[in-house]
Amino acid sequence: MKTLSVMFVILCLMVMGVSARDVQDQQLRRNLLANGLGKTPPMGWNSWNHFSCNINEKMIRETADALVSTGLSKLGYTYVNIDDCWAEIHRDAKGNLIPKKSTFPSGIKALADYVHSKGLKLGIYSDAGYFTCSKTMPGSLGHEEQDAKTFASWGIDYLKYDNCNNDGSKPTVRYPVMTRALMKAGRPIFFSLCEWGDLHPALWGAKLGNSWRTTNDISDNWDSMLSRADMNEIYAEFARPGGWNDPDMLEVGNGGMTKNEYIVHFSLWAISKAPLLLGCDVRNVTKDTMEIITNKEVIAVNQDSLGVQAKKVRMEGDLEIWAGRLSGYRVAVVLLNRGPWRNSITAEWDDIGIPPKSLVEARDVWEHKTLKTKFVGNLTATVDQHSCKMYVLKPVS
Repeated sequence: MKTLSVMFVILCLMVMGVSARDVQDQQLRRNLLANGLGKTPPMGWNSWNHFSCNINEKMIRETADALVSTGLSKLGYTYVNIDDCWAEIHRDAKGNLIPKKSTFPSGIKALADYVHSKGLKLGIYSDAGYFTCSKTMPGSLGHEEQDAKTFASWGIDYLKYDNCNNDGSKPTVRYPVMTRALMKAGRPIFFSLCEWGDLHPALWGAKLGNSWRTTNDISDNWDSMLSRADMNEIYAEFARPGGWNDPDMLEVGNGGMTKNEYIVHFSLWAISKAPLLLGCDVRNVTKDTMEIITNKEVIAVNQDSLGVQAKKVRMEGDLEIWAGRLSGYRVAVVLLNRGPWRNSITAEWDDIGIPPKSLVEARDVWEHKTLKTKFVGNLTATVDQHSCKMYVLKPVS
C-alpha cells in the first residue's frame, strides 16, 4: 500500500505538470533547516550495526584513529556517529542529558574535541519520543531546544533522530520542533530524520532535514539489503543536494554476506546517493572490506555534484538495470543479477537516457579499467549470481 500511495502522489504531480524535483526546489526555497550541509551524501561511520549498545568513549576514539590511519578519512569518511545508549537513563536536576558515567566518563565535549583534532566530525543520537529505542536513555520529546543547545555546546556535527516511544502524534508534528531547535542552537548540525519511512518522509522531509530514512532497519543479509534498496528507489525523484534518501547504514564488513554481495551493496548505495555510513568495526577490517569501501571511483559516483539518485530503468526477472545521470554528461549504470545463476544483461541507451546513436566509452569502476571497445546503442555484460557490474558511461560523439 505504501508503494502504491507514493506512486499515486508522483503520478498526480506529473498530471499537474509538476515534477518531483520542482517540488523539491520549492521546498528548498522555504526550507526550515537551510544549514548549508549535505551538498553531497554524508560519509563516515556509525556504531549501531556492529556494536549496538556496547559502546564507550575508548572505542569511539579508536574508531576516529582508525579512520585516519587507514586513509578512510581522506576518502571522505569524516563523520564518527555515536548511536543509541550513550546517556544516563535520567536527566540532571536542570533537565539536561548526562553522558553515561560508566562508558563516557570524560563527557561528550571532550570526545568531540578529540574527534575534531583528527579533522573529523562527531555525530550523536536522540529520539523524537520520551525514550530512545533501547529505552536505556531519554528521548528529546519536550526537550528539543534544551537538547539542541546541549549538542551545539558539545560541538556535535550530526544528529540522528529516531522515532521510538513517542506520544502517538505524527512525525510531521514532532520532527519540525527539533529542526527549529537546531536552527536556533548556534551551530550547523546535519539533521538525519530516522522515522523508518513510516509516513513517506521523502514527501515532507526535505524542508526539515538533510536526510530521511526510507526503510526499516537493515540486517546483514542479501534479502534485507536488496529490500532496503528497493524501498529507497521508489523515492529517487526526491533526492537532491542538501537532502538525501537514506536506506540505512552499510553492513559491508560485518560478515553476513559474500564479497560479491557486499560489492552489490556498496554499488547500490553509491548509485542511489545514499549516505555512506560504515557499520563495521573499522579498527579491524579485512583486505576485502577495505578494497570495497576505499573504491574511489564508486565513491565518486556517490559524491557527484549533480546529486541525481539512480532508478531501476528495466527489470527482467532477477536481472535489473539501475541508471542515474552524473555531471559532465555521464551516466552511472549498475547491471544487477539478483538470481542464483550467471546471466547476460544488456543496458539499452534508450533506457538509461543516452541518445540512441551515441558512441559511448565505458569505464568499469570495479575493475578500474576503460573498456577497449566503444559501444553504440547498448552495452552487454555477463554477470555472476548475486553480483553486479558497474560502469560510468561517457558519450564520445
